Amino acid sequence: MIAERLKKLFEAERAVRALHGELVREDPATLLAAVAPAAREALAMKDDAEATVRLVRIAELLAEVPGDEAADLLVDILGTEHGEARLSAGEALEERGYSRFKELALAVERALARLPKDSVALEELPYLLAEIPEPGVTKLLGRFLELDSAEAVSAAIEGLVEVGDAAGAKLLEPLVKDPRTVSVAGDATITVGELAREATDLLKRVRAE
Repeated sequence: MIAERLKKLFEAERAVRALHGELVREDPATLLAAVAPAAREALAMKDDAEATVRLVRIAELLAEVPGDEAADLLVDILGTEHGEARLSAGEALEERGYSRFKELALAVERALARLPKDSVALEELPYLLAEIPEPGVTKLLGRFLELDSAEAVSAAIEGLVEVGDAAGAKLLEPLVKDPRTVSVAGDATITVGELAREATDLLKRVRAE
């Protein structure tokens, strides 16, 4: 019984891969014209399981499509509550950052302007940016420090430490007395100001070394 179900699972996986391959061989503009409305439909779904199934596959397709609209849709998926879909979108955006950093940077700037202040994507993007070895990352992370969301600001502070660019210390100066709090391990909290001071000390050590 199990062996038979495994066989069906393998067959289904082969079929998915074959269909994915056929789709990504289509003209990118034609593919995007079909995928974009499907993505928006999935983003609006109330059925979490179905939304996740669709958004994971859509993110993997959008990873193959260049351009602003595809990048923006990936950011939108990154802002959902569906963890598996966020992971797929994050991987696609990170890969875009390595191969076409300017495209990702512009998508991030648009996200900062268009997304609601409590969007999960604004908390996720700093961690993603910190993984990309580009000189423009520090400046982009600095933009997140200006947000209202303490969680997004905290993520940007951690991102600056991860990047290790000593220039980030200057960006943190306006935050060293910030009283907003964020959660850390367990039920503990810490102020944004404390995080900024700790990060500043670490980055100044980088400069000294």
